[in-house]
Amino acid sequence: MTTAQSFLTKGLPLLFRDHPHATVGTWLLATGGAVVGMIHVGGVTRLTQSGLSMTDWSPLGSLPPIGKDEWEAEFARYKQFPEWQQRKSMTMEEFQYIYYWEYGHRMLGRCVGVLFCGPWLYFSLRGKIPAGYQGRMALLATMGGTQGLVGWWMVKSGLGDDRRGDRNQIRVKPVRLATHLSMAVATYGALLWTGFSVLSLPHNKTLQSLDLASKIPQALRHSFKLRTAALAMTGLTAVTIVSGALVAGSDAGRAYNTFPMMDGHWIPPEIWERVPWHRNLVENTATVQWNHRILGTTTALTAASIVLVGLSPSRAALVTPQVRKGLYALGLATGTQFSLGVATLLHYVPLSLAAAHQLGSIAVFTSGVYLVHALRYARPALLRSTGRVLPPPPSALKQAAH
Repeated sequence: MTTAQSFLTKGLPLLFRDHPHATVGTWLLATGGAVVGMIHVGGVTRLTQSGLSMTDWSPLGSLPPIGKDEWEAEFARYKQFPEWQQRKSMTMEEFQYIYYWEYGHRMLGRCVGVLFCGPWLYFSLRGKIPAGYQGRMALLATMGGTQGLVGWWMVKSGLGDDRRGDRNQIRVKPVRLATHLSMAVATYGALLWTGFSVLSLPHNKTLQSLDLASKIPQALRHSFKLRTAALAMTGLTAVTIVSGALVAGSDAGRAYNTFPMMDGHWIPPEIWERVPWHRNLVENTATVQWNHRILGTTTALTAASIVLVGLSPSRAALVTPQVRKGLYALGLATGTQFSLGVATLLHYVPLSLAAAHQLGSIAVFTSGVYLVHALRYARPALLRSTGRVLPPPPSALKQAAH
């Protein structure tokens, strides 16, 4: 076997040991896992209607109320804000329950910040951060720090006096909730990609030296198409997650609890009833849910197509073992997530299913990011950097001859 041909057998595994930056890559992935935990707790905080229980915010936080007097003072402060007008039967025990969920979510966010910034400082002082990666670390720190501000901006939208006349349950504004979740997912994705890249640094010289374009052109063409499709699918997953936040923000999951039709309609007649039209995209329950259904179904079908093509008997051997693992993970995650979405809708959004559905979206996103990274050997920039050109397929050469 030539080196290029054996490449398809071994691939580009993530290296968690035996290179100087393995610890840095592992730390980045661990921080990403902590962000997933924060997203999950944030979802449960929303599902338990706990998000407006804390009515002030400070960057460093504080201890929770201790003792009867402090709890009574905190409860009295909560009663000054609009949500209390809809929840006047709440007991102190019920208030403590929702308060602890919101408090836990905020403190977990601060713990993630410490988990990132502490090791970053340590690794920087020890010279362990790979060359060219300090800018990425600064960007990740900025994204994480900004997330706290965006979270408070979101919460404030449910605390203002302009909400006192609301007849529906008072919630934070859906667009702000979607912004908050989008930033969390973007931060997670950036941590994931950076961690994968650091754990793959020893492979860079190998990729530069291999002439994959001339040695395995058929495999490289297939991988290039697969990578393009995986990029599109991962982007579509991110958009679907944002649309899911709009569903959660407007409580749209508790309407049209039938599938595949929406109360007997493929397209609900009230889908464009608000004026101006763009308000329907974020405020109309029918429109918000219909959009999420279409995006979720499209994401699932796209992922299924990628998996079926990538793992077909004639093509599975044309990709590396890491790509095949990514395809298996994508198929499993997407199938499970679609099933969870339908079950959550049909069962009227129970907490357990809804929380699992949100985690499922992160699993699909993670699988997509991993798959795209595993296919990095087929990216156009690598071909350009090595001065190689991918030859046309044999069919094109035959057509040119005729």
